[in-house]
Amino acid sequence: MANTSRAKMPEAAEVAAAFTGVLRGAGLDVSITQCLSFVSALDAVDFTDAKSVFWAGRATLTSDPDHAEIYDAAFTVFWGQFKGFDVNVLPTPPVEVMLATDDEGDGAQDGQEESDGPIIQVRWSSVEVLRHKDFSECTDSELEQLHQLMAGLRWTAQTRPSRRLKPTRRHTRRPDLGRTVRKALATGGEPIRRSFRETDRRPRRLVLLVDVSGSMENYARALLRFAHAAVVGRARVEAFTIGTRLTRITRELKSRDPDAALQAASESVRDWSGGTRLGETLRQFNDEWGIRGFARGANVVVLSDGWDRGEADELADQMERLHRVTHQLIWVNPLKHTPGYAPLAKGMAAALPHVDTFVEGHAYDSLERLAAVIGHRP
Repeated sequence: MANTSRAKMPEAAEVAAAFTGVLRGAGLDVSITQCLSFVSALDAVDFTDAKSVFWAGRATLTSDPDHAEIYDAAFTVFWGQFKGFDVNVLPTPPVEVMLATDDEGDGAQDGQEESDGPIIQVRWSSVEVLRHKDFSECTDSELEQLHQLMAGLRWTAQTRPSRRLKPTRRHTRRPDLGRTVRKALATGGEPIRRSFRETDRRPRRLVLLVDVSGSMENYARALLRFAHAAVVGRARVEAFTIGTRLTRITRELKSRDPDAALQAASESVRDWSGGTRLGETLRQFNDEWGIRGFARGANVVVLSDGWDRGEADELADQMERLHRVTHQLIWVNPLKHTPGYAPLAKGMAAALPHVDTFVEGHAYDSLERLAAVIGHRP
């Protein structure tokens, strides 16, 4: 009892991830490796041919002959919702799958007949497809769903050794004389129970530099939502926008209301959708904020497509200065996922030799991986 409405066929990787979720909901244990193999198989066959896709999935997503019936039923129901995909050429599955979306109830839909045969009910959410969708291709409602997902991102802050010491139960080379003497008062002045201290750790600072120039217009608001989630989700975060000038927006993004925070940040940024002078803005950041303290020992993340109207030599010099004082310098480029992409833009080519990690930033799943990279201790 599948949905009678048919959706437009999305990209192969997006729909493969969603179909894998349906199979898991039906009880099949599908691994990430199998899902990636399925995506590779789809690249090698005609994506609009039902039989080719059917056997590509059967060969990569199932490992037990007993799973064939469930796979056949799930395939017919899930892929039958897309326009131009004729699943009627496939054999009728011996069981039925009732596919419920995140907007439906658990019961049968209006106008559908009850089935006498066995039914497997699985739930599929459109969010699984949105996680992989390019921000530039999302509608306003889809972006709103993704913004809500960003608010729930889990942040794990890296830590660094602090100058402060803290009490510990372990025997270290740092005795805590004060606590040892106080304990000795209860034993006639004999230091029977000795106390020790160890180096404390504190969260490593995170600095986000978000490009809001005209070439980043399709991604800037989503990336600022990501910056807001970081500011309110973990400690010691600083956020700036870069374009033709540098603007600190940490205070504006501290509001728990994401819409109010983004509105306040937008009002404070005077070069929104303007030109790009990455070298000049990075020099200003290094001189006024970075070298003085914000970037020292911090994880610095530049979110930009690398298109620059300034001097490439200046950008390379400022990136080198920044790299010398940071713990980790990460560059996030929304264009990196594009097939055949190469960092040929002069800004990107000048900056890349001084970058520790170069990652994508075009969709929610790429930002989720970025959050994991930021929290990972190299």
